[in-house]
Amino acid sequence: MRNRLALVGLMVLVMVASMVAVGIAAEYVPGSPLKAGFIYIGPIGDYGWSHAHDVARKAVLEQFPWLSTVYVESVPEGDAGPTIDKLINDEHCNVIFTTSFGYMDDTIAAAKKHPDVIFAHCSGFKRAPNVATYMADFYQVYYLNGLMAGALTKTGKVGYVGAFPIPEVKRHIGAFTRGVREVNPDAQVDVRWIMEWFNPAAAKEATEALIADGCDAFAFTEDSPTVVQVAGENGLLSFAHYSPMYRFSKDYCVSGELVHWDAIYADFLAKIYAGVYTAHNLANVDYWWLLGQGAVEMGAQPGMPINPAYVDKLKAVTVDDPVLGTVSVYDLIQDRIAEMSDPSMVFDPYDGPVKDRKGNVQVKAGSRMSVLQLTTMEWAVEGIIGPWPGEP
Repeated sequence: MRNRLALVGLMVLVMVASMVAVGIAAEYVPGSPLKAGFIYIGPIGDYGWSHAHDVARKAVLEQFPWLSTVYVESVPEGDAGPTIDKLINDEHCNVIFTTSFGYMDDTIAAAKKHPDVIFAHCSGFKRAPNVATYMADFYQVYYLNGLMAGALTKTGKVGYVGAFPIPEVKRHIGAFTRGVREVNPDAQVDVRWIMEWFNPAAAKEATEALIADGCDAFAFTEDSPTVVQVAGENGLLSFAHYSPMYRFSKDYCVSGELVHWDAIYADFLAKIYAGVYTAHNLANVDYWWLLGQGAVEMGAQPGMPINPAYVDKLKAVTVDDPVLGTVSVYDLIQDRIAEMSDPSMVFDPYDGPVKDRKGNVQVKAGSRMSVLQLTTMEWAVEGIIGPWPGEP
């Protein structure tokens, strides 16, 4: 009997050693210390996307005494697999957050390889039993910024510096354009792609080119304050992206988008700790958090939804809304915030009818785009000019 027990014990030790050797992680036990690994596309000092995620990481780390974290910055898209393996095998992470759209396929592949590890992929649409998806999305806030840009542009040409032409960026530009043209129906949004998430030199060059083409207001997706700075140096308006950028152009930064990734991270991690989320029940878990969930807000900096220098100017411009009647753009913005924050989502920037720039109806009257349609969007709305890779 003793020999049999000894043999069984030896077999267990061999199995455990084998699991460690091949990198098979043990399943997380609810209520025990939890370690989360974060993979970032850019440097944490980019003052944009990666910076915002890291601010949130620090916030939840301070909030939860049972949590420890580790991060890896500047990991190229399409090359996340080895980093994921290292976080699991060497750092012993129970949870992996992959924070860029281009990590999607690597995340799914790693999840199959590590079935007992919990994964969450940001901005994607592929899930698995141990892979959730999440997004604090800005399309509502971009629409609100578009209302302001449409009211304040003097040339009727608004510039947009885009990073990569992925569905996320395309729906943001579309919502922004919808806002611009709701106030200024003849205005156009001129898009320039730089094919980089963080490249201040390319962002500067694109902004200067748009200025040369007559644009006098700017929005962007690039993880630095470069567009805000270049626009300000030329006495032109801008809308900040992801982080507070008012201080980079106090006279010309009108508003922007601010993110609260910590709202999502706190909810997700707390549910793992409590045993609500496991490595077996995440296939239908998709955080799509907007204004109503407190994941995003409008503003050039916290506590400043609109730069005070532009409030009276926005109050001086009026539009005729079929429901609200004649209303100032400033009041329209406040009404839209309330409508989009309502649990029933009274208003959405993509409420139909919506046509693409080729004249095709993409959203019928009385209809609204689904989350899947938003997260896979490729077409350009009316009013967008410039190249549009992947356009149907």
